[in-house]
Amino acid sequence: MIFRRRTFADVISRQLDLFAADEADGMLAEVQQLKERYDRADREEAEDAYGDYTDAVEAVKDSLADMRDRFAATLDDGATERYEAAFENAARRRWRWLA
Repeated sequence: MIFRRRTFADVISRQLDLFAADEADGMLAEVQQLKERYDRADREEAEDAYGDYTDAVEAVKDSLADMRDRFAATLDDGATERYEAAFENAARRRWRWLA
């Protein structure tokens, strides 16, 4: 079973590296900024700040899902599920706030 997960490790690592490089000043920076804003928010601002933060996290999740789905469409049915699971696990390990 470990061998199967490792089958996609290199391609997933490259995909996540590419995403991180492309979005370092974009979505990923926005998530970090909004998290910091939420952490500093007083009681009155906390709810709005948290909502903005979770919206940014959802945008990252959607973008990663698009990347995952485009590649998964090139695989046969048997490999698709393994790839998708490995991608999700790798993304959550890299960006714990995706969990």
